Amino acid sequence: MTYLSKASLPRFAIAACLLFGSAVAWAANDTPVGTWQQVDDETGKVKSIIQITSNNDELQAKVLQVLISEDGPHPVCKKCDGDKKDQPIEGMTIMWGVHADGDVWDGGKILDPKSGTVYKVKLSMADHGQKLDVRGYVGFSLIGRSQTWIRQQ
Repeated sequence: MTYLSKASLPRFAIAACLLFGSAVAWAANDTPVGTWQQVDDETGKVKSIIQITSNNDELQAKVLQVLISEDGPHPVCKKCDGDKKDQPIEGMTIMWGVHADGDVWDGGKILDPKSGTVYKVKLSMADHGQKLDVRGYVGFSLIGRSQTWIRQQ
């Protein structure tokens, strides 16, 4: 049996902290929870900053900041229905009802504020948690559009 000497204890403690810290950092990147740069699938430019949170194992996303808009610096959801109609897009919840299903998250909805259309949504992690594939679709997942969001550091 090997014992740690008093001299090696600090080195062991530091190594253990580094190992645990890197495991925590990796675990934090294995879910969509976090802040993301929404990359437009048509232009390839970062369009907005989105924050995904988890509440009782249900993911939802809120627009923190709109970076590019055809309607000026603080756009509203002109084509939305219901309580989102003519409301500011910044601060708006655009995704809700999403639950983990193995390596994907689905079962929820996502709103495209530009068109006012609500789609079913499926999320999957890519590039060791640094990218998020967001698939919005109507009916079958094959018919829809995808964006890749980039985790904001």
